[in-house]
Amino acid sequence: MTCVCFIFASAIAQNNKPKMVDTITAPLAAVKPKQLEKHGHVRTDDYYWLNERENPEVIDYLNKENDYYNKMTEHTKQFQADLFEEMKSRIKEDDSSVPYLYNGYYYITRFEKGKDYPIYSRKKESLDANEEIMFDCNEMAKGFAYFQLSGLSVSENNKWCAFGVDTVSRREYTIQIKNLETGEILPVKLEKTTGGSTWAADNKTLFYTRKDSVTLRSDKIYKHKLGSEANEDQVVFYEKDDTFSTFIYKEKSKKYLVIGSSSTLTSEYQILRADNPDGKFEMFQKRTRGLEYSISHFGDSFYVVTNKDKATNFKLMKTPESATSKDNWVDLIPHRIDTLLEGIDIFRDYLVVEERNNGLNKIRIMPWSGEGEYYLPFDIETYTAYTTTNVDFDTEILRYSYQSMATPPSVIDFNMRTKEKTIKKEQEVLGGKFDKNNYTEERIWATAKDGTKVPVSLVYRNGIKKDGSNPFLLYAYGSYGSSMDPYFSSIRLSLLDRGFIYGIAHIRGGEDLGREWYDNGKLLKKKNTFTDFIDCSRYVIEQKYTSEKHLYAEGGSAGGLLMGVVVNEAPELYNGVIAQVPFVDVITTMLDDTIPLTTGEYDEWGNPNEKKYYDYMLSYSPYDNIKKQKYPNLLVTTGLHDSQVQYWEPAKWVARMRVMKLGDSQLFLDTNMDTGHGGASGRFEAIKEVTKEYTFLLDLEGIKK
Repeated sequence: MTCVCFIFASAIAQNNKPKMVDTITAPLAAVKPKQLEKHGHVRTDDYYWLNERENPEVIDYLNKENDYYNKMTEHTKQFQADLFEEMKSRIKEDDSSVPYLYNGYYYITRFEKGKDYPIYSRKKESLDANEEIMFDCNEMAKGFAYFQLSGLSVSENNKWCAFGVDTVSRREYTIQIKNLETGEILPVKLEKTTGGSTWAADNKTLFYTRKDSVTLRSDKIYKHKLGSEANEDQVVFYEKDDTFSTFIYKEKSKKYLVIGSSSTLTSEYQILRADNPDGKFEMFQKRTRGLEYSISHFGDSFYVVTNKDKATNFKLMKTPESATSKDNWVDLIPHRIDTLLEGIDIFRDYLVVEERNNGLNKIRIMPWSGEGEYYLPFDIETYTAYTTTNVDFDTEILRYSYQSMATPPSVIDFNMRTKEKTIKKEQEVLGGKFDKNNYTEERIWATAKDGTKVPVSLVYRNGIKKDGSNPFLLYAYGSYGSSMDPYFSSIRLSLLDRGFIYGIAHIRGGEDLGREWYDNGKLLKKKNTFTDFIDCSRYVIEQKYTSEKHLYAEGGSAGGLLMGVVVNEAPELYNGVIAQVPFVDVITTMLDDTIPLTTGEYDEWGNPNEKKYYDYMLSYSPYDNIKKQKYPNLLVTTGLHDSQVQYWEPAKWVARMRVMKLGDSQLFLDTNMDTGHGGASGRFEAIKEVTKEYTFLLDLEGIKK
């Protein structure tokens, strides 16, 4: 194990530049102009040909970029290896989850020392009972460069378990069924699914979701009977609207099977008694443009979280199970302009409500008796708390998770009656050197160009001076209403302990400060996402946390789009930028309805078949707005089998950037030829990808160990 050295940026010589290999020439992709016309406007795409996945010339180009990256960073390989061992040494390798009791069995996920993948097991009725190994993913993953097990679904008689496997990393799973009593895996294979499935109460009927083979949209619900062949499966529901996706699950009460259909702005549910799997699903509430809702069954009623009646931040309503249309919904928790209602957990004696106020998670305990409601207390502003596995109605114990940027995640059992809490587990950070008291956490507020206050969560090692010399990594996402809550990372300690400040910018486009925060960062207001991040960057420079020479930015997927825009618009603010699987060719992708996710995202980005959205997207699309200017040092990552952001987007972006950028900044494209959107599948292989990113940053700072 390599010793961790606490090297602060202020002590680093300014002339300690990363090693450059002048004799290595960057690859240049062939220029093959293609004219793309829409709304009378013509774009010339010199690298459109890179989307030919089966073309040997494309693979050759990607390999040349990988070779260039590897040669240019050869001097950091030992440091990467040392960092890997350092990060790995903090991880408890023989770790296990907190067991939870469901239908007579305790379920446990555990890891063994030296192994990459989880082992799923269970114990009948008691934690002292013999362990039953359900799935050992280490054995199942042998022979595959990528392996992912998903969607474990156990029948109510505890005999059968359906499971999904993806060995390509395109999020297309093959479902199989295992007899947990004999260990036999049935030969039938259900292809091109989401991986998830749910059993009816008869223990022989399995419902699952299939994807369109081209777009990968989840569009069909199937019904499979034990003992039948896959080609005999019946289509129960077909979602014809290509802006919607569909899914199926069973209510916590086990009484109802539920088919859901959702788009960005609209939802719809159908229900069927779980003990009548061959019956017809009945509409809960027909889709209405702009009406969003989710349902939870308890007793003789359904509880509905919805934005009905212009409840932007959502409210809770109730309706009888015999009369589910929206005309019968009655308010339980009204809409609040300052508080986002994110979800509920129902118990026999309590309703638990997850809320968000001023950007902070809140957990509210509400006795059904109507007396003595309260919130769980949290003392700082850089934390995340959420309810976890609560599968039983008849308990007064709420299980939730808590972490902060300096506090490892913990699983807590909280007695809602006595208010006593039991920490069932806190993530161990091995090595004997970690003490959360050695780190400072704070939340600061930057002012955006339109006057909006934008929060930024920070963590850094005690003793940092605000003199502009600190290396600073600023991360953000800012799309789809996904809130980027503060979280702990033992891997991140390798940056903090070398003097880095780490920040998360809670920019518009996420839902961090409520639904309006999301609405003001999408469609024709999308540019707020980008300008918020730039203004947060300027603020941390103005406040002397860092400077342009030491500020770095990182984002992935839609956050990679963010990175693409900010380097076009404000390249002078950053010394380096990491763009993971970046969505950077916005116009071309959103005009191609054969690409996975495209049609379902018109409500997020807009439909460029309409000129107003085309023009707006064109004004910020990173690939279309590359300029003849100096750019920061850039590390761009992608996966050949990525189903979310196709590999050719970052490949084209880098190819054009190579011929347009001025100066001698580094530009690397690192393509994982075996994986997709989520990167490597093993827990240790994933760390190796992080070491590449960290050594890129540390090398730019002149930090060598």
